[in-house]
Amino acid sequence: MASIWIKNPMAIYTANAFDARGGLLISDGKITELIALGANPTQPFEEIFDAKNLVITPGLINSHHHFYQTLTRAWAPVVNAPLFPWLKTLYPVWAKLNPEQLHLATQVALAELVLSGCTFAADHHYLFPEQLTDAIDIQVQAAQQIGLRVMLTRGSMSLGSDAGGLPPQHTVQEIDTILKDSERLVQRYHQRSEDAMVNIALAPCSPFSVTQDIMRESAKLADFYDVRLHTHLAETLDEENFCMHMFGMRTVDYLESVGWLNSRTWLAHGIHFNAEEITRLGQAHVGICHCPHSNMRLASGICPTFDLIQAGVPIGLGVDGSASGDASNLILETRQAMYLQRLKYGAETITPELALGWATKGSAQLLGREQHLGQIAVGYQADLAFYSLDELRFSGAHDPLAALLLCGADRAEHVMIKGQWIVKNQNLVSVDLERLQAEHRIAAKQLLAA
Repeated sequence: MASIWIKNPMAIYTANAFDARGGLLISDGKITELIALGANPTQPFEEIFDAKNLVITPGLINSHHHFYQTLTRAWAPVVNAPLFPWLKTLYPVWAKLNPEQLHLATQVALAELVLSGCTFAADHHYLFPEQLTDAIDIQVQAAQQIGLRVMLTRGSMSLGSDAGGLPPQHTVQEIDTILKDSERLVQRYHQRSEDAMVNIALAPCSPFSVTQDIMRESAKLADFYDVRLHTHLAETLDEENFCMHMFGMRTVDYLESVGWLNSRTWLAHGIHFNAEEITRLGQAHVGICHCPHSNMRLASGICPTFDLIQAGVPIGLGVDGSASGDASNLILETRQAMYLQRLKYGAETITPELALGWATKGSAQLLGREQHLGQIAVGYQADLAFYSLDELRFSGAHDPLAALLLCGADRAEHVMIKGQWIVKNQNLVSVDLERLQAEHRIAAKQLLAA
């Protein structure tokens, strides 16, 4: 692995940009030196990469997704549906998913993410029909072929419609099956090194699709193996009403009742909390993944990000499933987060730098990787996104970092993961994208025709 001097970027998103105006040195997959403007590296290097026309950010980190949903984007029967009807219509379709379709869907999601500048992605996979019991194994293989870091969460649904839940009965699993497979996956795939490419977390789907027993047992298992916990929570008022009707408590009380109100947990959406609940979440250091496109598409509401931050809650970003956000583009998600949150908190409060922080350092914190990922700093993994401002949309832009979001960057010029080029000149290095896209389109048609 060659030592590379990333030289003289146009702009760089670091804690102190002046420390790295001359670039950074990459050795053995890590950032080993930040270089001041006009200076040379103090360490030996083998290559120089001229970044004078590029804006560099840490690799973006996606902390909530459903990769398989790339197969059901913009499907007419649910285009105008809110969450519960949307799910009820799609559950029977998703239940037909086969291994080949999941592999293609995962690769398309990862390819789209990395082309947008994402270097680490969390997926919440909770569908395990009889033909797809090894879903996470399939995703590990697909991610390895693309070259992206992944946090694969072993999701589950155990509360079917016969017992008052939302999912059809044939889509749920028994608790023993879920726990046994969860344990197997952690033991087989979860990596603990600072350069880990695969992490595993436990992720019962949502209050309306799992029993309290699987929530409690997953928390115990996660504590035993020291892995993270993930679920959907407080996404819609329908979910809030479900919790009151089914469990006799609001969502944060529910979270505490099953042993999840702790720093091991990060939640998707987190919209409908009151002030007292926000305080409790902050005291427990529970993380929230904001998913603006999905929340707007399904008209779910606006996550109270700044209230949560002030209470001590870490905030990250996620594109959510590609059937609710309809795209897996994290730089566009970051832009959307900035604009949506400005409606709630004002332009002075929600800056481009704040939103980029959610997409990098914030998401790294949610996924337990903040010591190694999400920042451009000495000792951190060399996961970097490089954006060009050469397109017409950027002409006349004066602040390069702000321009990424204000002018609508949607694709990285280059992407590096662990010091290796994964995207060069907007092309994915590892996969024939044209062939992947063609196979994926066929798979999407077959799934809906089945």
